Amino acid sequence: MLINGYDDDSLVAGEHLLSHPGFWAAYLMWLTGKDDEFEKPDEEWFGADAADAGAAYEALNDEENWPVFRVPFGGGHTAVVVQRNFPDDWGTEYFITHPDWGRLGYLATIDGHQAGPGLSWQELIHIANTPGPSGEGVHEPSARLLLLLPALGDADLPTNAVATIASALIAAGAPAATAPRTAELLLDNPMWEPAHWAVPGESPLSGAEPPFADILLCDGVMSPRCGMRLAQGITRTQSDHLAQALGTWKA
Repeated sequence: MLINGYDDDSLVAGEHLLSHPGFWAAYLMWLTGKDDEFEKPDEEWFGADAADAGAAYEALNDEENWPVFRVPFGGGHTAVVVQRNFPDDWGTEYFITHPDWGRLGYLATIDGHQAGPGLSWQELIHIANTPGPSGEGVHEPSARLLLLLPALGDADLPTNAVATIASALIAAGAPAATAPRTAELLLDNPMWEPAHWAVPGESPLSGAEPPFADILLCDGVMSPRCGMRLAQGITRTQSDHLAQALGTWKA
């Protein structure tokens, strides 16, 4: 598999891993971590056992085959998750790509030098619920939502946020009894503080470059989208199409 910027890396399609019984535990359990001796993360929260989760974790972190998960959405855009498996530089990278773009639109990186958040709640839900044409990639809404969830960081979550994530977890095989609590933990990302999102002009950010209209900016100082245009180098028309695909278009 070829992705611009990863020319020398061993990328392989990873979507088949989602059917593994331990996948969601391996992919998301770190996000539920708390400094609480009475509530330790558990594979059973995701409907898995330790053996299944361990096997899925090995597949996710294969140094010879880096899994890539594609989430196609409106207008030919694709949100992509790359499991970067250098022996001494493990991480997960989130970005948006389009066949007409020369560069990637970076959302977030999860590693020892994390960058994020990369998505608002509005964008996450819109992408999850607007799959692109059938073909390669992940098309089931709950799986799309959970794949992109680690890139979320939004201080203005709606009242149904926990229920929405819980429903996605249940659809992915998690026990209904524990899904709401698991969802609460997943929404409390330990990598960064929740951020505020606004379109240009609604809440100007200090030092921000003039962005194209209707693409949200983030006030989280660790975010690649703090004062920076999502997808550098794209044209105004391409940006308008992206805003429509992200569900933030108001023109």
